[in-house]
Amino acid sequence: MSKQITLSNSEIAAFCEQMAMILKSGITPKDGLDLMLNDAKDNTTREVLRKIISFTLSGDSFTSSLKASELFPEYVENMVAIGEETGRLDEVMQSLADYYNHEDMVSDNIRSAITYPLIMVCMMVFIIIVLITKVLPLFNQVFIQLGTEMSGISASLLRVGQSLQTYSIVLVIVLVALLIFVIFLSRTAPGKRLARNMKNHFGPTKNFFRNIAYGRFANGMALTLSSGMGIYQALNMVRELVEHEEVEGQIEVCERAIQEDGDSFAEGLMKAGLFGNLYSRMIAIGVKTGDVDEILKKIGHLYEEDTDKRLQSFISIIEPTLVIVLSLIVGLILLSVILPLLGVMSNLG
Repeated sequence: MSKQITLSNSEIAAFCEQMAMILKSGITPKDGLDLMLNDAKDNTTREVLRKIISFTLSGDSFTSSLKASELFPEYVENMVAIGEETGRLDEVMQSLADYYNHEDMVSDNIRSAITYPLIMVCMMVFIIIVLITKVLPLFNQVFIQLGTEMSGISASLLRVGQSLQTYSIVLVIVLVALLIFVIFLSRTAPGKRLARNMKNHFGPTKNFFRNIAYGRFANGMALTLSSGMGIYQALNMVRELVEHEEVEGQIEVCERAIQEDGDSFAEGLMKAGLFGNLYSRMIAIGVKTGDVDEILKKIGHLYEEDTDKRLQSFISIIEPTLVIVLSLIVGLILLSVILPLLGVMSNLG
């Protein structure tokens, strides 16, 4: 398995959760991996565990085995190394499980919020194509038999339908190309980067995904600092997690402010514009009291709540809106045909 093919968030969370329980029970990582292998039900999990175990058998540490397996993100590898060094591996594994469970939940929520509108849009397009390519020609035959012809919107739509039928091969090619593009965006590393850049810079979704990145930053910093890592090293690691170019740039500004200007963590955050004054002051107090990781965890939770509310608000608005738009479009198409037809029928009467 190559480094680019890593485990999913849910798989990482499940692995970390099981390892945390095993370590808290006093079982060594190597014996724990053997137990997990015996209980594994599917072939993929067995293959993953066998690969890690093969490196532990050669005398590698747990951290080295994870790195050698090339299955986990660098963030997991670094956090596990810190856990082994500080003797808090069970706590680190549980924290990683919580972090990746949340990441999986966010991904599922976003996927659910996008899937329904996409299905509705596809239905709209399909119904409209059927109407203008199959239904309108039947009405046109009725008009011809009555000695008249379609006009206005209905005539324009009829011509569009005829063009679609004439160039149906082109339409199929375009649809196949769109499908290939969607697969490229969702299944390949370059495609995922492109999709991430598109949604991070698209006006309506820009603030939403920026807040997700801020939540990842807060949660990641809480996890790394609670594991005993220094602030500068933590910033450098968490920068790889946010997956947002603008926020990554802000983290770099914060790093420079701390390293080059001698600013405190809170001052660096304010200078970078990562959080507002309120959150930065909360963090400054947390640094003084030694509770900075707990403060960051609370801030991350606040961002999580905000993104959840935005998602629910988006879903509650988009569902009825799409139904109304579909109803209006279909209604207008039918009225553009039926009203002139009724006029012709009344004149004949």
